[in-house]
Parts: sequence; structure tokens; C-alpha cells
Amino acid sequence: MNFVQFLAILRARYKLVLGVFFGTVLIALAVSLLMPKSYTASASVVVDSTKPDPLSAVLYPGGINPSIIATQVDVIQSDRVAFKVVRSLKLTENPQVREQWQEATKGEGSMEQWLGGVLQKSLDVKPSRESNVITVTYKGADPKFAAAMANAFVQAYLETNIEMRVDPARQYSSFFDQRAKESRDLLEKAQARLSDFQKEKGIVATDERLDVETARLNELSSQYVGIQSLVSDSGSRQAAARGSSADRMQEVLANPLIAGLKADQARAEARLQELTSRLGDKNPQVIEARANLAELKARIDTETVKVTSSLGITNNINQQRAGDIKAQLEAQRAKVLAMKAARDEGAVLLRDVENAQRTYDQIMQRLNQTTLESMATQSNVTVLSQAVVPTEAASPRIVLNMAAAVFAGTLLAVALALALEMLDRRVRTAEDVAQAVGLPIIGVLPAADARRFFGKTTKANLMHQRLLGQAAGKSA
Repeated sequence: MNFVQFLAILRARYKLVLGVFFGTVLIALAVSLLMPKSYTASASVVVDSTKPDPLSAVLYPGGINPSIIATQVDVIQSDRVAFKVVRSLKLTENPQVREQWQEATKGEGSMEQWLGGVLQKSLDVKPSRESNVITVTYKGADPKFAAAMANAFVQAYLETNIEMRVDPARQYSSFFDQRAKESRDLLEKAQARLSDFQKEKGIVATDERLDVETARLNELSSQYVGIQSLVSDSGSRQAAARGSSADRMQEVLANPLIAGLKADQARAEARLQELTSRLGDKNPQVIEARANLAELKARIDTETVKVTSSLGITNNINQQRAGDIKAQLEAQRAKVLAMKAARDEGAVLLRDVENAQRTYDQIMQRLNQTTLESMATQSNVTVLSQAVVPTEAASPRIVLNMAAAVFAGTLLAVALALALEMLDRRVRTAEDVAQAVGLPIIGVLPAADARRFFGKTTKANLMHQRLLGQAAGKSA
């Protein structure tokens, strides 16, 4: 079928085509006029990811994950938000709404649940493609009601978002409150144990006894080392004094009395030698001088014994002092060790107190944070725009419906004409004759009443008629 045949079919069945076309348009117009008007109101919210949380100071890095936006859309469309809208607007107390519920459910089920489902059917939530804005649209027969419902859903969503953040914080706050009480009890017990131990051992927070006793221990150690060297020296001197070289000891040589006696001995020996050489050994003066010299030697020996015996006394004293210092050193060492053991035990108790205090501080910090979060009244969701009462109905759209009716009517009319033509095929053009007989066409003689669409005669047909008419007149 070519275009000429197609036009021929439409020309032949133009009444049917026009009837179907105008019928479709009129039906669409009537339906559009009879349909109840519907109004659409939209509100929008933005999920802010640029400002940190004032409580936890958390900033979403790199924007919000798209799954979070999808989650927020699901939250807006959830039953929880719908039920909150029903409760906030007190729709269950409306007599007309109650009658509708009675008619729809025969009084079965929950009215709140039924209303939530009805409201959700007229709700449309769409996120923006490349932003964090979410648009909440509500469609209703009353423009004021549609705007009120859109704003109510946005407000219910904001409250639900805050509740979803606050409820876990309240649970955590209760948990940390209990843990804080337990931690405080443990801290008080640890402090009591430390205080009892300090009282028992005589230790205070600023105790310096260990340092003092350690210094005394070091001092005794130094004294003991020094007295040991003195004991060793005095012992060696005492041993030397008991030998044959006692008269050559430093103490003996430094003794002034012995030195004076030795000087007298030297003079007496010189005088004795002089008298002996001059008077002989039997002279009374020589005998007297020899007796004096012997007396001097006896006195020197006596004084030497006294000096050397004093060394033994010094050695005994040094040994006694060394023993005393050693005993004091051992007692001081035991005392220091006992104090160190007590200090170590006290340090363990002090660490227990510090650990308990640190745990208590951390729990209190979390408790304060969760308490603040449980009292939060803001979230990262902000209302971008409120829904306003629409001035024009969203549906029916008469212009759009009529355009669709024109398009659908045209398609339907053409399809119906072609379908009837296929069921009842007729010869409309010369091409139809050629296809029917299978022979070429030599000429075409148009009819005298040949008309175009809508019964109008074409200029070409009129020209053919004039030519044929003139030829017929001449032949006659």
C-alpha cells in the first residue's frame, strides 16, 4: 500500500474517520470536565552534610552516601511517619473520617493504621538527582488539605529523624548512668583501701620518709666503708706494734715525751762514753752515768709500750664502732626494704585508684555526651521550603488530555479505517485495478463528479472535465 492508496482509503471512509476522531476528542473532553479536580502541594528538605554535628563534631567526608538519601526517602514513606501525621493532625477524632473508616473497613482493624495507608497512597517522595534535597509531594482534592498534609509529613519526618537519634542516645545514657554508679562504687572502694593502707603504714601523699631513710642508709654505708678502712689500718698498726719494730712506728717517733727521753738518752750515752774514756769503767761517776742511762732506756721502753698499747685500744674501738655501724646498716637496710615494699604495695593500690578514676572519668564523659544527645532538638535535616496552597489544579490537565485525545483519536480513526478496508477490500485507484487484473493501465478517464476530500472539486479534475467536454463537442 502506497501513500496514494492510503489517502484514497481515508477519502473513501472520511465520515468514519471523522466520527471516530471527534468522538474520541469529545469523550476525552467530557471525561476531563467531569473528573474531580486534584491539587498537588510540595515541600522540600535538605540533608546537610557541610556542617559538623555540634555534639560529636562529626563531619561527613566527601558528602553523604546516596544510600543515606535513599534511607531518608524510605523513612518519610514509612508507617511511623504516617502514624505521627495522623496523631499530630488528630484525624482519628474527625467524625467524617471515622465514618469513612467505618464504611471502608466495617470497623475492623486500627483506624490509625487505615488512615496511614490512605495518606501514603497520595504521598510521593523524590530525591534530587545530584543534590541532597528531598521533595515531598501530596496530592488531594482540597488545595489547603494537600498543602497541610505535605507540611505535616515534613514536620513528622523531622520529629521522627530527631527521635531516631535521641532514642538510642537515651538508651545509651541510661546504660552509662548505671555504669557510672558501678564505677563510682569501685573508685570509692579503691580509695578506701588506699587510705586504710596509708594509715596502717604511716604513709601520706607527700611522704618523704623513704628518701630520708635511703639517704641515711647511704650515709651509714659510707661510714661503714670508712670505719672498715680504719679497722684495717689500726689492725695492721697493732700487729706492727707487737713486733720488734715498735720503736720505729710513727706514733712512737711522733711522741714528744719519747722524743725528749731519746734526746736525754743520747746525751747520757755521750757523757758516759766521755767519762768512761777519761775515768775508766770503775769510776763512781761512770757507774752513776751508766745507771742513769739504763733508767732512761727503761723509761723509753715503758713509754713505747704505752704508745703501742694505745694502738690496740684504738683498734678495738674501731672494731667495736665497725660492728655498731654494721648493725645499724643492716637495720637501716631492712627498714628501707620494708618501706619500699610498703611503697610498692601502696603504688599498686594507687594505680587501682587511678585506673578506677580514669574509667569513671571516661564513663562520665560518655554519659554527659549521650545526655546532651538525648536532649537534642536539631538534626542535620533542614526544611528547605514549605508547601503553599496551590492555585491551580494539578489534574485534570485539559490541554494535555485534549492533545492526547487528538493523537489517540487520529490513530484510532486511521487504524479503524484501515482495518475495515482490509476486511472489505475495494478498488479505489488505478493501482488497485492494476494489482487486481495484473495488466498495465493504458489511460485513466476521471469521473465527471470526481471530488477531493470533503466533497470539494480539485482544479486538476475540473481541467480534465473541460478538456473532455471540448473534445466531445468537436467530435460531435
